[in-house]
Amino acid sequence: MIKEDTQKDRYLIFSLGKEDYGIEIKYVIEIVGIHPITVIPDTPDYIKGVINLRGKIIPVIDVRNRFLKEAIDYHDRTCIIVVNMEDVSVGLIVDKVVEVLNIPEYNISEPPKVSKQSYQRYIKGIGKVGDKIRLILDLENLLNNDNFISTK
Repeated sequence: MIKEDTQKDRYLIFSLGKEDYGIEIKYVIEIVGIHPITVIPDTPDYIKGVINLRGKIIPVIDVRNRFLKEAIDYHDRTCIIVVNMEDVSVGLIVDKVVEVLNIPEYNISEPPKVSKQSYQRYIKGIGKVGDKIRLILDLENLLNNDNFISTK
């Protein structure tokens, strides 16, 4: 019997301001509301600190800060997407979670090389869903950059 991959082509869509981004659902462990964050000294601005999630200490990064976007106050829609790559859990603070979408591989194209801005290297592809575009993140690059987390 062939086992079907039910997570293939599925992406969790979240917003930062007016832009929508997607991450592969296979990495998502859970979505939680904003938690009290303990700041860790001498870390980059985008590393907000750590949270205690049911006894497990999870480092959190603010994706808005990571992409050099203007900071905003956290609000009732702000949430933390807890992801796991190779047994390393990290929380991603985003403005809001939008939906889970099925985006077939043939609807994802390579991102154009239009900018040398640092956040461009975190874009894995551009997903087309109807008349909307979703920027698909390269989660491994996002978490590995600057040796924040080594998933190797």
